[in-house]
Amino acid sequence: MGFTNSPLVAFTLLSPNHSGQRTKRIDRISPHCVVGQCSAEGLGDWFQRPSTQASSNYGIDKDGRVGMYVEEKNRSWCTSSNENDQRAVTIECASGKAEPYAMNEVVYDRLIDLCVDICQRNGKKKLLWFGDKDKSLSYQPKEDEMLITVHRWFSNKSCPGNWLYARLGDLATKVTARLSGEEAEAIPSGMQAREFVSLSEEQVIAKVGALFTADQKESGILASVSMAQFILESGYGKSELAQGANNCFGMKKSLSGNTWGGSTWDGSSVYTKKTQEQNVDGSYVTITADFRRYGCVEDSIADHSAYLLGAKNGSKLRYDGLKGCTDYKKAVQIIKDGGYATSLTYVDKLCSIIKRWKLTQYDMAGEASDVVKYYRVRKSWEDAKSQLGAYTVLANAKAMADKHPGYEVYDWNGRQVYPEVAEGATSGMSNADCPFLVKVSISDLNIRKGAGTNTAKTGQYTGIGVFTIVEVREGKGSDAGWGRLKSGAGWIALSYCERV
Repeated sequence: MGFTNSPLVAFTLLSPNHSGQRTKRIDRISPHCVVGQCSAEGLGDWFQRPSTQASSNYGIDKDGRVGMYVEEKNRSWCTSSNENDQRAVTIECASGKAEPYAMNEVVYDRLIDLCVDICQRNGKKKLLWFGDKDKSLSYQPKEDEMLITVHRWFSNKSCPGNWLYARLGDLATKVTARLSGEEAEAIPSGMQAREFVSLSEEQVIAKVGALFTADQKESGILASVSMAQFILESGYGKSELAQGANNCFGMKKSLSGNTWGGSTWDGSSVYTKKTQEQNVDGSYVTITADFRRYGCVEDSIADHSAYLLGAKNGSKLRYDGLKGCTDYKKAVQIIKDGGYATSLTYVDKLCSIIKRWKLTQYDMAGEASDVVKYYRVRKSWEDAKSQLGAYTVLANAKAMADKHPGYEVYDWNGRQVYPEVAEGATSGMSNADCPFLVKVSISDLNIRKGAGTNTAKTGQYTGIGVFTIVEVREGKGSDAGWGRLKSGAGWIALSYCERV
């Protein structure tokens, strides 16, 4: 096997941390995030230390300079997998220090250049990204194909970070276009892809909801329905927001410049798409709808309401009755009856998602300009069955709670507003009270590595039960603070806990 090195290299400092010559041909590229805005020299110094026990073939620093630390002929120590490192050219990229480990534009552009060069020198004409671990690792690339793999598939890590992970489809597309002597289709002026930042589930939904309230007031369809459809159909809540996602009407999309097969473009930003979709009786009809091309998932969801209102079967509106509908349960039923889904549980699933994520807070009252926000009187936010009423006037909600000892008032975000709770010290849950016991009544409360939704999830849930808290800290995403579990598993949001 013959191996060469990239002519793009601006700095070389070869690391002792490698396994010698590869035993397999190169047919993979594995991009990583450094977790820091490093220089090529600084990264080289790090890989020089035997104690580091890690290395990569190349690195791209914060200024876009390429460093070489292990020659391509040798196997680096980079992805926690001997099999992958034997086959992959590994590239560390300067990034932010916290999830989503965002990268500068110059770093991403240089990554494209380096991937093109690696493919060309190794006789590859295509760079592939499947976005699926099992499919990727079982796939044997053809002689002219290179496959993207990622560190997180082999170890409990976020690497390459959600910023780059969301763009790997775009990376593959642009590299393949360059290899064929073409340029990837440009996004129309004014429609450049906005930076997609991986946030907590609650934060993403809030961001999407804000798009509806700001830009979709004229749509006349509930934001909650479109958002719930995306959550249900992309599997969101089980995986990253954009990973393997379809847009809500069945056309595959990419975060960075959507290109949907079978669509026609009018030269601005409006696309017309005809799809064959199944009716409830099993027959197929041609549905025609105009939609817009967006550079990120959030905008695509926001535009879904326009599709629901405009989809036609012949000259008849497919979802007649949606315009001006203010009852999400009725809206969901209209959509199902129109043949959107044949599943008998589709309505129940959507309604359950809307309730779980409190999506109605983003709905319009018909075409009104403000979101209807309710104060709910309950024993606890999680105990929805105990609710005595929902009020638009806080004073009325307080009066109801005063009549029923043990009841509290919660706003539309599930935050207790009456009786008032001191910021950072909720219901006897502070450092002064540690250790103490809390009860968790939901099955999917995330355990995080730190105190805040800006820290990584451990991938575990508490489950329903009683847990010991040994430390309390303030942090993003929980007004009541964050509690460290005695077990050492991590931190949980105390807003979802009740002091025992």
